[in-house]
Formats: sequence, C-alpha cells, structure tokens
Amino acid sequence: MIDKDKIVEFARGLVVAEDERRPIDPITERAELSIEDAYKIQLEVVEMKKSRGEKVIGKKIGLTSKRMQQALGVYQPDYGHITDKMIIGEGYPISLSELIQPKIEVEIVFILKEDLTGPGATAAEVLRCSIGLLPAFEVIDSRIKDWKIKIQDTIADNASIGRVILGSPLSNVYGIDLRSLGVVVRKNGEVIETATGAAVLGNPVESVAWLVNKLSEHDVHLKAGEIVLSGSLIAPIEIKEGDVIGAEFGCGLGTITTYVRK
Repeated sequence: MIDKDKIVEFARGLVVAEDERRPIDPITERAELSIEDAYKIQLEVVEMKKSRGEKVIGKKIGLTSKRMQQALGVYQPDYGHITDKMIIGEGYPISLSELIQPKIEVEIVFILKEDLTGPGATAAEVLRCSIGLLPAFEVIDSRIKDWKIKIQDTIADNASIGRVILGSPLSNVYGIDLRSLGVVVRKNGEVIETATGAAVLGNPVESVAWLVNKLSEHDVHLKAGEIVLSGSLIAPIEIKEGDVIGAEFGCGLGTITTYVRK
C-alpha cells in the first residue's frame, strides 16, 4: 500500500494534467498500486475537485464489456464520480480544446429517486429506486499518455471520465427489457456500431447493482437525484473535429446526437 503523501501527490498530478491538458506517464510505472490504492487516489482527486466548487452528481461504471476487460486483463468493472462540470447540454458540442485524447461511448443512464446502499443490493432494488432512464454519451478521456493504462491507472484517473451528454426523453424503467434493447450508432451519417443492452454485464440493471455493492466497500452510496452511467454498449469511438455522432435506441428510449468542435 502507498502512503497518504503519495496518494495526494498522484491525485494532484492527475488534476493538474486535466487542467493543463498535458498527459502524464502511467502511475503504475512509478509505483506499485493495488486496486484499493487506485480508488484512494480517485477519491482524493474527487475531493480536490469538490474543494474548488465542483459538485458530485452521480457515478459512472466502466469496463462492463468482456472485450474491454480482456484488453486490460481484468475480470470486473470499475467506477468513477461524475461532477456537474462534466455535463454538456444536449445540442451543445464536444470541445476538443477542453480535453486531451477523447473518445465517445454510448450509455443508458439511470436517474435515482431514492438512495441506494449496499452491500446486498439487487437489480429489483435498482429498478424500485430509479425514476427513469435516459440515453447518453460518455466522452472518455485519459490523463495518462497515449491511453497506456492498466486498470489501476484508469481507476485512479476517475475511471477515465471526461464529459457526459444526456439525451431525452425520460423513459419509465418498467416495461423495457434492457437486455434486448437495441442501439444503432452513426458517425457522420454512416452506421458504425450496433449493440444491445446485454453488452453491459448481461443487463444494465445488474451493472448498477454491482456499483451499489462495490461502493459500499468504500463507505459510499448512491443518493436520490444522482445519475448513473451504467456502462458502454459499444467499444469507444475515435472522434475528431467536425464529426457528428448519433445513437438511436429501441423500446422508445429515444435518440441522442452530438458534434465535435475544436
């Protein structure tokens, strides 16, 4: 385990890298980090952001597909914190000038109406405590050079979150089989990906239940009003200036579109 001074040092380095848009070398090349160490760094990053006025408004779940887990040699998801600064309004662009090396993912978002606390949380409790679902994009971004990350690097780096774009309308959580819900993703008008909700740990509801129980290990819980990004249905998409990305969800979940500017 690393000591408190190192936790603060690594967290500060990640925050400065984000602020200055200058990526840093992998933390795992400079220290032996356990998963637990990495989450302590993440929490320190979040506390630093809160101290300058950012407000935590939700959580994200990452590494929910077997393909992404295999790429990092892990067999479980990870999570990060969403702050209000990360939200981009629907219809507004992704600004490359604010990010380092962004990619885009397609997600189903749960909006909570009640607190959710683990351990022992179930999918049924997730549904009961959710007021609805939204389509969304997550813009992932790494403060680690060239995305040369191990699982400990991305956890420390707040699960590589950059921005979140929420779509509409708000859909009822009941009456939708999220396992078979389909999505068609277009880039500049061309279909580039299709997927179903089963790509997210078999069912996005199970993904959120995993999060609730994992958070309890760090004495954290989900609060009423928070949003939860349940995990990407697709592999990350490379983006560049001028790109237009759209996703059409089945079962009445809606559509979402964004574009990329310098």
